[in-house]
Amino acid sequence: MIRALFTAATGMNAQSTVIDNTSNNLANVNTNGFKKGQADFQDLIYVTEKVPGSDVSQGFQVPTGLQIGSGVKVAGITKIFTQGGLVNTQNPNDVAIEGDGFIQVTLPSGEIRYTRDGALRLNAVGNLVTSDGFLITPQITIPQGAVTTSIGADGTVTITNPGATNASVNLGQITLVRFQNPAGLSAEGRNLFAETVSSGTPITATPGLNGTGLIRQGFLERSNVDVVTELVGLILAQRAYEFNTRAVRTADNMLSATSELIR
Repeated sequence: MIRALFTAATGMNAQSTVIDNTSNNLANVNTNGFKKGQADFQDLIYVTEKVPGSDVSQGFQVPTGLQIGSGVKVAGITKIFTQGGLVNTQNPNDVAIEGDGFIQVTLPSGEIRYTRDGALRLNAVGNLVTSDGFLITPQITIPQGAVTTSIGADGTVTITNPGATNASVNLGQITLVRFQNPAGLSAEGRNLFAETVSSGTPITATPGLNGTGLIRQGFLERSNVDVVTELVGLILAQRAYEFNTRAVRTADNMLSATSELIR
């Protein structure tokens, strides 16, 4: 009965983590390029009182054993990098990645980070930056006075100047990177991810090549959170938590009944 108390407590802790993760998913339902997290469970160590297949007499073995589990734990929260929906913003500086690629971002410290958020803006000198002002890599600078800015599906950035609207000027190309295991990236907030040993090294490529995907100008990728699915998961987690509290109460009642025997 004492074991049941601790076993049920592991279930309560695990479901509490699920609710925390679900809350984060729902909170970011309108975050550009957000990727939902999925909790993965593992059962804990078993107390083995009888090994399956152990001998009961010469030539005879028990068909099953006697193993009592110690509960559950959350083994990890996996980021699911499925494609989010694309929304037409009609903003020429907005770009969406239709594929598995990431935009490279350079922090003020010089470190490189990666993002799916294509809400790019111009800073005071015409550089394309994130909403936090971080430069994208390779750096693209839009000169003052440009009439139109065009970003092709392959990342090529061109402009037209006043008086020469029929002649476009090539300013460079936005490249994308992809990872062998994007779920191994470290989420750092601000829609940024950092490379880790688990993610593998970034593979840089022209958009449309090596599985990086294409760039869509004037669109933004929304989060891949399905609100209905998350709410159903929230209800299941709540019920599982309640079931574990009932197991605690049942074990406590049994202990109380046992203590009454000596009174």
